[in-house]
Amino acid sequence: MFGRMIPKMAQLKTLVRLTSICTGAALLSGCLGSSLGDFSGQSINSGAQPVASGEVLGTGTVRVGLLLPLSGNNSSIAMVFKNAAELALANFPNADVQLLVKDTGGSAQGGRAAAQAAISEGAELILGPVFSSAVSGAASVARPSNVPIVAFSSDSSVAARGVYLLSFLPQSDAKRVVSYASSQSKRSFAALLPDDSYGAVAEAAFRQEVGNQRGQILAIQRYSFNGGSTADLLAKTDIISQVVGKVDALFIPAGGGVAPLVMQTMTQKGINLGSVKILGSGLWDTADMKNNPIMTGSWFPGPERSGYGAFSSRYQTAFGTVPPRNATLAYDGVTLAAGLVRSAGQQRFSTNILTSKDGFIGIDGLFRFMPSGENERGLAVYQLTGNGTQVISPAPRDFRSGT
Repeated sequence: MFGRMIPKMAQLKTLVRLTSICTGAALLSGCLGSSLGDFSGQSINSGAQPVASGEVLGTGTVRVGLLLPLSGNNSSIAMVFKNAAELALANFPNADVQLLVKDTGGSAQGGRAAAQAAISEGAELILGPVFSSAVSGAASVARPSNVPIVAFSSDSSVAARGVYLLSFLPQSDAKRVVSYASSQSKRSFAALLPDDSYGAVAEAAFRQEVGNQRGQILAIQRYSFNGGSTADLLAKTDIISQVVGKVDALFIPAGGGVAPLVMQTMTQKGINLGSVKILGSGLWDTADMKNNPIMTGSWFPGPERSGYGAFSSRYQTAFGTVPPRNATLAYDGVTLAAGLVRSAGQQRFSTNILTSKDGFIGIDGLFRFMPSGENERGLAVYQLTGNGTQVISPAPRDFRSGT
């Protein structure tokens, strides 16, 4: 599975302010509102609709499918996403949206059936599914029907024109942290990556961004966890250690304690890291990483946090539990749909609106969908302090200027 000052807009003013928490700069439509600007003469006319089956959230006239793994082993995350969707509707004044909640079971077949049911009941947009297999299944129905999907999967292999990923992608992480490192005079790089699909995507993005920054890569090692063993990771750490003294930065994007183990291993072997900067990814955004002294001084990218803090507080008040970090995806997806319905008229879910170069602002800051279906996010860069983090490069507020 893992998407203040508003820039001047293009002619159609296609930037949506999705943030629904009343903090910071004034909102465009009052507290908890959003706006795309004025598309005069383009009224919404949904017409007669078939009877909706199953659970429905909201009473609006525009129907949107919400595809979640309600049954099976992942029902807990489905409930979190459904709760976040309900919160978004509650926080959006007069949202003209009705969510058709459908169960995918987390499978391709379930995704296909859920999408078919939602579309047959008048869904103009699909939010979800969560897992890549279900996204593929849903896309096999939605794309021929010209119904766009805004999915929550982080597997970029399922992204395509009309199938947009709202999740946090390893490409964005690698691009942001390497770009920032380069701006801080880091020119030579090495990487230690998992030998899996995540590692493959991270490596491709890492190579591309180092090239874009005219840096050089001195070494890349890929490790695997056979039966949960760290033997291969430690072996590859030994190999990468041989070039550590020659590089400015070492990229270790995996979470789960990989980077601290690598750092501890190198330290115990007496390897002098000197001025080598350790770079990570959004997977580092955990309490264990933030409070680990051995990682002090390391950098990683991530979304701005002020919006999530307010969202988490509201979620906890409404549902009695602290939401997982990715719960904002469902909230932003619903708020995006409601904002486009309110402001974009009959163009609301068209390709040119969804792929606006200006993008949108959600709980986690600035984001936009690319024509390929992948996304680009405005991320901050954080430095680990041993007892938390500090922002060393703020998230951009504007894709056009980068500020």
